[in-house]
Amino acid sequence: MTALLAHLSNLRLRPVDGAWLAIAAILATVAAVDVAQAEASVLFAANALVNTAPYILFAIVLIGVLKATGAEAVMATAFEGRETRMIVLAALFGGLAPFCSCEVIPFIAGLLAMGAPLSAVMAFWLSSPLIDPPTLLITAAALGWPFAIAKAGVAVLIGLFGGFAVKAAVAGGLFADPLRPRTGGGCGCGPSPFSGRPVWQFWTEPRRRGVFLAESRANAWFLLKWLALAYLLESLLIAYIPAETIAGVVGGDGLLPVVLSALVGAPAYLNSYAAPPLVAGLVEQGMSLGAAMAFMTAGAVSSLPAMTAVFALVRAPVFAAYVGLGLTGAVAAGLGYGLLTAL
Repeated sequence: MTALLAHLSNLRLRPVDGAWLAIAAILATVAAVDVAQAEASVLFAANALVNTAPYILFAIVLIGVLKATGAEAVMATAFEGRETRMIVLAALFGGLAPFCSCEVIPFIAGLLAMGAPLSAVMAFWLSSPLIDPPTLLITAAALGWPFAIAKAGVAVLIGLFGGFAVKAAVAGGLFADPLRPRTGGGCGCGPSPFSGRPVWQFWTEPRRRGVFLAESRANAWFLLKWLALAYLLESLLIAYIPAETIAGVVGGDGLLPVVLSALVGAPAYLNSYAAPPLVAGLVEQGMSLGAAMAFMTAGAVSSLPAMTAVFALVRAPVFAAYVGLGLTGAVAAGLGYGLLTAL
């Protein structure tokens, strides 16, 4: 018995994934009060996943290829040359980088430590969480290609806006010492993925083939769980929240619905993969497209991973500038897209 207890004490319980736990808890709660709706929600989510499958598959393969080839190394070229050129390229490349915030931290830290302009770094920081190739595909599947392409344009424009705003602020004497003191350590993701040169024919090297397979499996699981949760929430949103309620708060034209959507989107955002289906449900219930754009933009900039990456490296004034520029850009994007769709 003593040996058995000692053996059991050495066993480590695997942590339960939060997304799957949330799905199970939601379904159990709904089934306890409305079995028919629980069944309907499962069917709704399953059908939505099947319909989105081609986009999901393409996104999985795309991420695997980019990781296996080491295409991240191309990103470093955005931070070479004149400051204005750096800002423009950083805003453009920020929207093409399907990398986690943890991977971006050592890259940004190295750039700032070597003297890269804060303006270009801010442009990259603002545009990077807003869109990437997989997010573009998931957004298109949920909200249509016009919305997805507009969001990609918004990502670049907000990056440019933030980059040039910070450039003007630095010229005025602000942000003279942007970096926090560092005492070593790291984020645990290994070396910066932005070093070295890309190898496009990745299938010729066993290590790179392994990276492709590992990344594809990891991202397939990641997308499956978050999209399943998003479609489940969308089904409940449609079933239980009257369309009149949504339309009354964030429907219609004007400044107020857009501002409210940006303020609500900031703390309520799930992530770039789970948010589009949820927002699609809100649009079906009466949310305006301009408000939807503000919600998704503000939520992406203020998501926990994005803000953690910034807060970990820079002092409070720079962090405040990041949040302020992101929310301002989100409101402007919502108003602009609302006006464009009204024409």
